[in-house]
Amino acid sequence: QVQLAESGGGLVQAGGSMSLSCATSRSILDAYAIGWFRQVPGKEREGVACISWRDGTVFYSDSVKGRFTISRDHAKNTVLLQMNSLKPEDTAVYYCATDFYGPLFQAVGCRAIPGPLKYGVRSWGPGTQVTVSS
Repeated sequence: QVQLAESGGGLVQAGGSMSLSCATSRSILDAYAIGWFRQVPGKEREGVACISWRDGTVFYSDSVKGRFTISRDHAKNTVLLQMNSLKPEDTAVYYCATDFYGPLFQAVGCRAIPGPLKYGVRSWGPGTQVTVSS
């Protein structure tokens, strides 16, 4: 199983910014799509953003588009999620994940990741809490 580790969560006021980091290995960064997900207690986990291993193409859910940015840092072997204009409804545990599978992911790749999980995921990080106060 791929090792992933999130960092950077915490408490921020609405309208503020926060950056999350997902540490992994260079081999994973160069060969796998990596996604960010979030989950609120009592709700299904949802995909937030994905970055393609092949060319760095990115995809976002409608709820974060224009506010969140996913990127790769090859020098640090990390995938970053920069979150701006945060809202209380962004409060959740955030996870990074990789090694996706299933017919939908095979067909459209990273484009499948944002939104409800309609594919399999083999590797998850432990998660980091993000709390946005109003």
